[in-house]
Amino acid sequence: MHPIQSHASNVCSPVEFIVISFGLVAGLVVVLVLLARAYPGSGADLLDWKPTRSYETEAMLELDDVQQMIDAQNEYRRKRGAPELTEADAHQMAREDNELRERARASYDKRLDELEDEFGA
Repeated sequence: MHPIQSHASNVCSPVEFIVISFGLVAGLVVVLVLLARAYPGSGADLLDWKPTRSYETEAMLELDDVQQMIDAQNEYRRKRGAPELTEADAHQMAREDNELRERARASYDKRLDELEDEFGA
């Protein structure tokens, strides 16, 4: 037997290589999934991860932002001699703005539906 032939018989074919590679990757995934299932806590516990801010903190920051914006507007209004805004005024302006946007959106949707009907889209 020739030395090259004996060595070539020990080499696996490309298909076998691909099957073995995918099998190893799949096995690794299965092992990791089983480890994750067996761990009693969550991933956040494992990493000792905690959210940077709570929902209460986020709500307080949002209220603080609104108050700062009202204060800034009132400063400009005082310079112009206009009456100051209250929080109720700010909420009313926000409602009016949302209503205006909703009317514009409804008008746009209606016009879009009309154009679709007209052109058969």
